[in-house]
Amino acid sequence: MIDKMFAEHFSADWIASWNAHDLDRILSHYTDDFEMSSPVIIKVTGEPSGALKGKESVASYWAKALQLAPNLHFELVTTLVGVNSITLYYNGVRGSSAEVFHFNQDGKVTSAYAHYLSLYTQ
Repeated sequence: MIDKMFAEHFSADWIASWNAHDLDRILSHYTDDFEMSSPVIIKVTGEPSGALKGKESVASYWAKALQLAPNLHFELVTTLVGVNSITLYYNGVRGSSAEVFHFNQDGKVTSAYAHYLSLYTQ
């Protein structure tokens, strides 16, 4: 079960990691075999499923995405807590986003699902 303190720490560190463009720090939140799903994966990598599995695949995608968005900056709007999941609602350079994270018993993300305003994904 995720508690308020864990959720607040995760959300603050996740946002700070992205704002620092620190790929190693970003990846430290995830298991080695985590799965990522995002409509942006389709645009950046050409992967038609919009899903990637494993740190190596996602790291390549995120490195390219960071290169394409050098002014990337997130501002947290709110953190929503589920049973073994957290949803972060945040604003970025291209608008509002929500990302759902599922965690294992060690507090690492096993899967994540990014959602964007329809204007961003078109």
